[in-house]
Amino acid sequence: MTNDILDHLKSLHTCAIDARNGYQEALKQADGKGMTPLFREMMELHERNAAELARALARDNEVADEEGSFMTVVHQTIMDVRSMFDGLEESVLPGLIEGEKRNVSKYHDAILSARTRPIIANFLATQRDGIVGKNCCDGGTEGRERA
Repeated sequence: MTNDILDHLKSLHTCAIDARNGYQEALKQADGKGMTPLFREMMELHERNAAELARALARDNEVADEEGSFMTVVHQTIMDVRSMFDGLEESVLPGLIEGEKRNVSKYHDAILSARTRPIIANFLATQRDGIVGKNCCDGGTEGRERA
């Protein structure tokens, strides 16, 4: 695999870990109320995506960072603060949608980078479509094309 593709896979893996950690915090703060089903579903989706990306990296002898980035701390802090003031009801949806749109855009860039590797491009398109399929974002028309 080229370094460019590996860099995209590492970035997507980090984003999936960050998103998973943010939804995990939201799930904890929601305490079984409000948006709990959505938080759980999205946490599980990003956990699966991270695991699949980690396996893809491992096939190329790359080690995936399971800690995430500084964005994990940002996501957790935002959920903590929001839960103190507003609770984690539908008012958090715009922020979640924007975050997922950023994720979909990163998948689009990675798919373009992997266009000479159809197996990887299709794998990434499947993950991207899983996010879009949650109806949390439209993915943009350019993000919907298959490799």
